[in-house]
Amino acid sequence: MSNVSTATASSNAAGAAVVLVGRVLLSILFIFAGFGKLTDISGTAGWFGSIGLPLPVIAAVVIGLLEFFGGLAILVGFKTRIAAIAIAVFTVAATLIAHTNFADQVQLLFFLKNVSITGGLLVLAAFGPGALSIDARRG
Repeated sequence: MSNVSTATASSNAAGAAVVLVGRVLLSILFIFAGFGKLTDISGTAGWFGSIGLPLPVIAAVVIGLLEFFGGLAILVGFKTRIAAIAIAVFTVAATLIAHTNFADQVQLLFFLKNVSITGGLLVLAAFGPGALSIDARRG
């Protein structure tokens, strides 16, 4: 193997590892948030009702399932692009519903955090889950 081939193989392996770490870091938030919603539906529904979401119990279940299973899909790299787009759309919606009180510095921080997370999800949707994923093994 030439030096160029060795360098390319090494950088591809490093790149695959970095993408995997990125997927893990993006997914943790959604897995934990979804799990929390699904294990406390009444509390989640109460908060959703307090901010004016219609059908708060159904919303809690649907959003909890999206976050939990979408996060797991991103974690293992299964249907990653679809999961990343679905969660990105959800994140934008949640941000616009719950984090637009810019007079509150905490809400401004949540808004900016969610915008940044959405950016990461869109990059994942555009470029895929990398070589260390179920999608790559199936492809």
